Amino acid sequence: MNKDFLSKWPGFVKIPVLLFCGAVFSAGCAGLPRTAARYTPGVYEGEGQGFRGPVRVAVTLDSGGIRSIEILEHRDDALVGGAAMEELAECTLSWGTTDLDLVSGATESGAGFLAAVEDALAQGLIR
Repeated sequence: MNKDFLSKWPGFVKIPVLLFCGAVFSAGCAGLPRTAARYTPGVYEGEGQGFRGPVRVAVTLDSGGIRSIEILEHRDDALVGGAAMEELAECTLSWGTTDLDLVSGATESGAGFLAAVEDALAQGLIR
């Protein structure tokens, strides 16, 4: 790529282009920050409906939130739905929330995974 490629663009074009690229690359784990919910420590299993069937997860909670997520079962394609679930698991752990953008091309798999995590969280929530 030519080093002078961006230098030939006017300044008013560079900034929006760079902001757009930054937003696109950081959108993978976009979500809301952690909530102040309190949980009973333990391991809770949850279930949701994926693209090809049920999605089951085990969520380990401490009093402050999610410590780990294990995908126990799913029938979705490993390269699409399974990969999306793994990415969403990482984002859920990083952000401490299930309010995340779904992975394009694996919407139903991702929605099933997040529903399963929410099911597990509801079981451990202190009311």
